[in-house]
Amino acid sequence: MRVVIDTNLLVSAVIRDRLPERVLLWCLGQSDIEWLVTPEIMSEYSAVIQRPKFSLPGATINWWLELLATDTRMIEARDKIDFPRDRKDASFLMCAASGKADYLITGDGDFSEAQALIATPILSVRAFADAVAPQTLVVPEG
Repeated sequence: MRVVIDTNLLVSAVIRDRLPERVLLWCLGQSDIEWLVTPEIMSEYSAVIQRPKFSLPGATINWWLELLATDTRMIEARDKIDFPRDRKDASFLMCAASGKADYLITGDGDFSEAQALIATPILSVRAFADAVAPQTLVVPEG
């Protein structure tokens, strides 16, 4: 399985110990799952998690950057997609299309308008967890 993961999920995973972190670490730990990235996406991941407003410890930033560098699969985005609603999101759509991803996982509502642009299903982290590994990833509420 191939997945593309939006930056907002990475930020949620890095900051909070909840479902986004479980999903990202689970994806990285599965030998049959490839987390696809492009150079542009890796640059965005790096820049965003290092933003001063998050006040993340250097060790946390370094741990995640190392994990991303060693456990994601870098591809070239050959498919060009224009997404005027949020041009920064176009890189994730292009990565999903070029890499023939099985899922694009996001928490960004803007992507609902993008589904018509790519064949890859665009899911929330909860919908992905429910669809792929509910017994492993979804912890009952309460």
